Amino acid sequence: MRPNVQPNPITEDTEEALTEGDDYVRGVGTTRSALAHREFRLMWLGSFASNIGTWMQTVVLGSYAFKLTESSVFVGALAFAQLGPLLLLSVVGGMVADALDRRKLLIVLQAEQLVFSLALAAIVAASDNPSRVLIFGCVLAVGIGNALNAPVWGAVVPSLVGQEDLGAAIALNSTMINGSRVIGPALAGILYPVFGAAWMFTANAVTYVFVIFALVIVRFPDVPRAVEQGWHRLLGGFRVARGNPIVGRILLTLAIFSLFSLPFVTLFPALAEKDLGLSSDSLGYGLLYAVFALGACVGALSIGTVLANAVKMRLVRVGLLGFAVMMAVWGTLRAAAPAYPVVFLLGAVYFGTTTSMLTVLQTVLTEEVRGRVMALWFMAFGGMVAIAGLVFGPLLDLTDGSVVLVIGAVAAAFLAWWCDLPRLARQAGIEPV
Repeated sequence: MRPNVQPNPITEDTEEALTEGDDYVRGVGTTRSALAHREFRLMWLGSFASNIGTWMQTVVLGSYAFKLTESSVFVGALAFAQLGPLLLLSVVGGMVADALDRRKLLIVLQAEQLVFSLALAAIVAASDNPSRVLIFGCVLAVGIGNALNAPVWGAVVPSLVGQEDLGAAIALNSTMINGSRVIGPALAGILYPVFGAAWMFTANAVTYVFVIFALVIVRFPDVPRAVEQGWHRLLGGFRVARGNPIVGRILLTLAIFSLFSLPFVTLFPALAEKDLGLSSDSLGYGLLYAVFALGACVGALSIGTVLANAVKMRLVRVGLLGFAVMMAVWGTLRAAAPAYPVVFLLGAVYFGTTTSMLTVLQTVLTEEVRGRVMALWFMAFGGMVAIAGLVFGPLLDLTDGSVVLVIGAVAAAFLAWWCDLPRLARQAGIEPV
């Protein structure tokens, strides 16, 4: 069955941006072409600033939790509080994304995360031995806001650019996330030992102001709204995934990949301490995380630049195989120095692969179901990573990093064989994208 693809028209803001001085020499489908869309550019810049704060808090929170308790289980529990709500509430976020005013909803959800980030800072500042329950509660509240926010944000991006610039816009979003992963951890590595965790959490709260400001001034185009009601609306994304083999295979691949191959994302501080001898509050650890994020940034950016014309369905399989190789190599390391180039390459294939998967997914979706299917994407991505942290945290405490990393490598190698998207596309009667 041929997937129902509904092109997004180029918004009027694109022409306006070009005539008001943003006259780029555009190559269709490139990152420069995507940034020529005024509304997308404003959202991208505001989100970039906010995500720097988010990654500062994420890195500091993992390190602070491990130093406070010396328990990988508690680190995994906080990771679950941060990402676990994506498992349940993403579906709700996707439903409202297809039914309500997306701009107003995003402003409210960003403000909610700002408030609870400030509360976390206050709790940590008030005591040298703060309540673990209160810390968990604040992180959970931020996670709930993020779970509702993520599918709305994911549904907004395609409506701000034309179909021909969609892949580049997705690559830029991934680059923004990973660029902030470079800057945020680097700043945290330098500032955390000097100012402490409370100031880092406060700084994150302040950065939400940038994205709220961007949301206030952008103009979102009108998009078709979902017509279903009740359970039909809530479960619309599942129906699309069941009826479209490409969408279903991408989401299943991502869920398996997140559960078995991505525990290292939440257990990064513990892996660095146990296997590489890097203290999680040291500059060396901050640089290791920044190098990993720099690799992820390069991998994501390549999808909208040097690989802009490549078949993304094939890149998914190549990327999964490359990920398996780099995870296996990391599992053999017991010193910090060789880990830096290894995690750089790991980050590159990791986000090159997921950016390719997301580009394919967004290409085959129609606007009226985009929010609900994106909810499933975030459930499979962030939600399963949260479960992975809970499952593999105790295993890491009992064994060492090589066990966790080799399991991830084997799972990725299997998925490189199983996720044959070009074959599914040909069976559906379309050219691989």
